[in-house]
Amino acid sequence: MATSPAPGEGRVRPVSVSLHEGTIAALKARTGKRGMSAYVESLIQRQLERDRLRELIEDAEAAHGPVDQSAVDAKRAILRGETAGSADAA
Repeated sequence: MATSPAPGEGRVRPVSVSLHEGTIAALKARTGKRGMSAYVESLIQRQLERDRLRELIEDAEAAHGPVDQSAVDAKRAILRGETAGSADAA
C-alpha cells in the first residue's frame, strides 16, 4: 500500500482555496504575487506541526497526567536566562 508524502514532500500541485479579499491583499503585500504559494505552504506546514505537537501533549497527559505548570515555568525561565537555575528547576 502506498503512503502519502509527508508535509513539504512530494510533487507540487495547484489547489483552490477561498480567502477574504483583505487576507489576499495582505498576503500579496507581504510576499508579492509570486511568493504567495511558498508563504502559504510554510504556514500550513507550521500549523500541521503545531497540531501534531498538541496531539502528542494530549496523549502524554492522558497517560501521565497534566504537566506541573510550576516546573514548566521554571524551565522556561532557565531557557530565557531569567534565573541562574536550581536543582528544583532543572
